[in-house]
Amino acid sequence: MPVYITDKPLNLTSHDVVARARRALATKRVGHTGTLDPLATGVLVLCVEGSTKLVQFMEQGSKDYLAWISLGAGTPTLDAEGPIDSTSEVPALDTAQVQALLDGMQGPQMQVPPQYSAIQVGGVRAYAAARAGEHIELPARPVTLHELSLLGLYSGVQQAPRTFAPGAEGRWQISPSGFTFTLPPALGEFATLLVWARVGSGTYIRSLARDIGAALGVPAHLSGLVRTRVGRFGLELAVALDDLDGTKGLDDLKALDLPTIEATPDLALRLRQGKRPEWSGAGRFLVTLEGALVAVADGDGQTLKVVRAWA
Repeated sequence: MPVYITDKPLNLTSHDVVARARRALATKRVGHTGTLDPLATGVLVLCVEGSTKLVQFMEQGSKDYLAWISLGAGTPTLDAEGPIDSTSEVPALDTAQVQALLDGMQGPQMQVPPQYSAIQVGGVRAYAAARAGEHIELPARPVTLHELSLLGLYSGVQQAPRTFAPGAEGRWQISPSGFTFTLPPALGEFATLLVWARVGSGTYIRSLARDIGAALGVPAHLSGLVRTRVGRFGLELAVALDDLDGTKGLDDLKALDLPTIEATPDLALRLRQGKRPEWSGAGRFLVTLEGALVAVADGDGQTLKVVRAWA
């Protein structure tokens, strides 16, 4: 029941990646732990066969991104898909001013998703309505911006760096060597911020780009995006999509970043039966028996309650 860390190529949807993985791994049971837009690249975690049961636990983790945010031009999709539908002059900016703005945006907040998103309202996908020329009022959703760091301010996205390396605690930095990323074609020459972001589940970086622009008084769009981490998996662990066939993948037990309880046979049986055995610990636990996954369970300080069990 392996888990695969892949590097999603530019111009493929997450569904395209899943379809390719199904062919490469000769199975229909493939899921992923968080969609990436076609114009984004980077970490896409695939869960295969029985590991698809892990998706609900893995998609809640935080994620890291490198984001190129172009100011002075907005698009309906909020990214480089275009077309540009609004422009304005960008005021003179300095790095200290922009970082202060980013610092003020950190923490829990409400974020309005993009019109071009897969969110359903009344059974209709927002992107389908947008493509039909309709506007759906999307309610703001709670998200958390854990950290936003300005890596540079450039006259255009073409002048911004493309090569990076992971630094301390996964904070990627501009580097003369390392990973070189391909961005979508630029929509023009617009002042561009290069931002490293660590965000909670459900955050749209396209919406973040829009909101940063709005805070600066200008339209903005996401001109490039690379996801460098999902949960405990960094891009340095990823394999190319074409190399999935023949790659071993990771064991389930290495996929979940949870404290582990090594169960007795009796405890494992009771959990699999849906019972609530006594347990003094509090929090979410990974329960194993002789190296095999038994359950994910929540402790309240008195008992364990199964969230998901494995036979």
